[in-house]
Order: sequence, then C-alpha cells, then structure tokens
Amino acid sequence: MRILIVGGGVLGTMHAWHAVRRGHQVVQLERDAGPRAATVRNFGLVWVSGRAPGAETTVALRARELWEEIGKAARGLKFRAAGSLTIVNTDAEVAVLEQVMALPDAADRELKLLDAGEARALEPALGADLRAALWCGRDAIVEPRLVPGALRQALAASGRYQFLPGRTVVDADTGIVRDHLGDTHHGDAVVICPGAEHSILGGKALSGLHRCRLQMMQTAPLDIPLRTALADGDSLRYYPVFDVPARKNLPAPSPATDRWRMQLLCVQRADGGLTIGDTHAYDEPFDVGVAEEAYDELRGRAERILGRTIPKTVTRWAGVYSQQPEPVAAVESRHVLTAGVHLITGLGGRGMTASPAVAETTAKELNW
Repeated sequence: MRILIVGGGVLGTMHAWHAVRRGHQVVQLERDAGPRAATVRNFGLVWVSGRAPGAETTVALRARELWEEIGKAARGLKFRAAGSLTIVNTDAEVAVLEQVMALPDAADRELKLLDAGEARALEPALGADLRAALWCGRDAIVEPRLVPGALRQALAASGRYQFLPGRTVVDADTGIVRDHLGDTHHGDAVVICPGAEHSILGGKALSGLHRCRLQMMQTAPLDIPLRTALADGDSLRYYPVFDVPARKNLPAPSPATDRWRMQLLCVQRADGGLTIGDTHAYDEPFDVGVAEEAYDELRGRAERILGRTIPKTVTRWAGVYSQQPEPVAAVESRHVLTAGVHLITGLGGRGMTASPAVAETTAKELNW
C-alpha cells in the first residue's frame, strides 16, 4: 500500500511511522522546509498526569508506551522517563491532590502524594516554597525540536519513506493529493494532519474547532540538572484530572493567572536550558506580539519553585494549536472528507503526548 500523508508535524509523522513499520510505502508532504508550528513550539512533555480519567488517560498511557519504544529506535528524539512533580503550597491544593490519589487510575499513572521532604529528596533543586507535591512516574520528556527530524531519519532508513518539504497541499481526493506547485501525488490512502491550519483543507469539517495561542520561553543552561519536569499549583485549575470536588474550594486565581490563563510548566532541555510556560488565549484574532508581563510572571514563578535566579532568557515564542470545544468526546477530531481521505486534528495541548497512540488507532481502523 502507498500512503500519502499531508502534514510534517508530530501527528503526521507518527502516522508515517506506523505505516512504514507495517510495511507500507509513505510519501509525506509538508508546506514548510520542516515543521514550524505546534510540534516544535511545546514542552516536549509526554504528559500522563493531567489527562482526564477514562478514554483520555487510556490514550495517554498507550502513547507513553509507544514513545518509549520509538525512543529506542529513534534515539535522536532523546526520550527520558523523567516523571513530573506538581508543586502545591496550600491546604486547599493538598486536598485536591488527595482526592486525585483516590481515583481508580492513580496507580496506572504511578501517582504518589509527597510531603515537602520527600519531594526535595526526589528533586533536590526545589526551593523552600513548597507544601507538598504530586509525583507522576509515567510522565516523560522528549526534545520537541528534534522529534520530527529524528523520526524522519529512522523512517528513511527503511527505504519506504519519502519526505517532500515545501509542498502546500491545496486539494485532496480519493487516492490523490495536489500541491501548490501543480504536482499530483497518487496513493491508496490519504491522511491529512493539518494542525491549526483550518482554512486550506477540510474547512467545513473543521468549523467546530477553535484555536489556542500560548506564550513560552527558553533560558540558557541551568548550572544544575533537574531530575524531573515541574508544574505549579495553577495546573490544578487547568488539567482535567484535577476536576474533583475539592477543586471548588481553591481560592480565586491571582490577577495574572486569570488574565493570562496561566500555569507554570518547567522542563529542562537536553542542553541544560529551561523551557518555561505557558499562557492561553482563545479569542481570535490573536495579538501579533508576545507580552513581556507574562514572561516576567512565568520567570518569577520558576524562580520561586527552584529557590534561585534562573539563567537569562535566550528565546521567546508564541504557538497556536487546534482544539475541540470542551468537553471533548475523543482525544482527536476525525473526519472522512471523501472515500479514502481522512483528516485528523484537534488534539489541543495533548498533541505531543497522544500522537503515537492516535496514529496507531488510524492504522488499525484503516487496516494498514
């Protein structure tokens, strides 16, 4: 079978991965010289801890298994089974974590509620601003800017994979796609993974989706290693796993949290730098600039958790991803545009986490 994949981000490339691994020929088309959107503008977190109980966690756990397998075959993506700590500072926040620990899937996620001493023993870099922490042993880290290239390199070694960058696909029909250069590509199946591009292909099918814009930053290398990924107490307001009865007793968010719909995530890159974020904006048109106030707030939060001045910021960016309205019925939004042409997007902030499992589902449903 010859499979045409439109979109060079992590979701499209994971579809290529499963197709090639099942013995098929793959041609993957990407509009840019290489992915420049959400795939390379995230934390590189395989984030099991925050997922909603039920189907979303099932997908995340399967994806976590796949990431570890894929990381052994494509070592350039630098998979690390680092786990995560969600740091809290109040009794109300601890009460939320206690109820999360009572969820039926807490053991599957490898959750553990730690006191301050236990958390610091696990992560010595933590500062004094700490009441308790939720440990998730199933969370992991990859290098987002290295993932696409590492996967493509491993795929190319099969001899059954071709990557065509600089090709904007303008039309797709049964067995064919046409790009902006006028070339027609033929295959037995077409999979479109357009990310947050809702206007070129499948526009009507995607009319129910919306987009989210976030701000992030990266620092110069920290002089000590972090053993795990870190999140702060505002994550309790954001991630669906924390939607337990005790959450209603959390105090009102700070003005900055409310204004920027902010939580802190902090991940150390393979070179020692820190990726720090993030904010959330849902109302379009999005601002063309990034706001320094948000970065000042994020830096301050990271410094409080680590109890030290963090290195200088070396780069800032904004990213946009495609998201389904809440509550979501499935992790991804799937559409059949015409016979043999499948469009998959709408993973929201779950994209890097869930993409291997979502692509595996496609492979099984289409009998690859």
